[in-house]
Amino acid sequence: MPTLTVPSRFNGPPASGQGGYSAGALAAHLGGPAAVSLRRPVPLDEALEVRADDDEGDGGQGPRRDDDGASEIDATIAVRAIDAAGELVIEAVAAPPLAPWDARPVSLGAARAATECFVAPGDGTFDHCFVCGRARHDGFCVFPGPVAGTDLVAAPWTPPDWAADADGAVLPEFVWAALDCPGYFSLHGADPIVAFLARQQSQIISPPRAGVEHVVVGRPLGRSGRKGFAATAILDPAGTVLAHSEQLLIVPREA
Repeated sequence: MPTLTVPSRFNGPPASGQGGYSAGALAAHLGGPAAVSLRRPVPLDEALEVRADDDEGDGGQGPRRDDDGASEIDATIAVRAIDAAGELVIEAVAAPPLAPWDARPVSLGAARAATECFVAPGDGTFDHCFVCGRARHDGFCVFPGPVAGTDLVAAPWTPPDWAADADGAVLPEFVWAALDCPGYFSLHGADPIVAFLARQQSQIISPPRAGVEHVVVGRPLGRSGRKGFAATAILDPAGTVLAHSEQLLIVPREA
């Protein structure tokens, strides 16, 4: 039986896996475009059982529903990650390609200027996130700030060698990870609000390259109550879209 384990160094919140990394790691089991839903915090250093939709049983989960009672993804569940207690943690479905990224290009210079205005979440929940945490000097250091005159946020990102394969192509789970955090900052920016990734659909057109400075961009798509919708992209130095995603983020009820 295949398993999925998120190493502790790839956390988002202090005690759980970074959402994009976790989603990308499960999406890899599908081998194509995928939409991934995170149903509960992803435990660190714990092997989750990966079940395909033709495996016997459903982990005792039954149908999954969104907060408003509607089906969150109108598709057959293809792959699920289940913890030792039999609880559903992550699920992924094959998905059609996303609509093309159509936001204005952001230059490296504009991204560098934007990151100077980066403001971390007020309560410090993500201070140690391996993608956007200021306290992490061994992570991606993606610090998205507002791009002047637009509704975009952006940051430069130079993928490290350890995030790539032997040929220098960034591994898919790290592409998903880099696509995650800019969505939060596009919606909440400097607001002292915590929101967690609930769903991410990503499309990798061409893998980013380790050691090359890229631009990571996020933009808000809308809000509905505690839900926020965002889109993100990774651009090469010439402005070509290498990967992009659409996301659902949810503010916890207690907030």
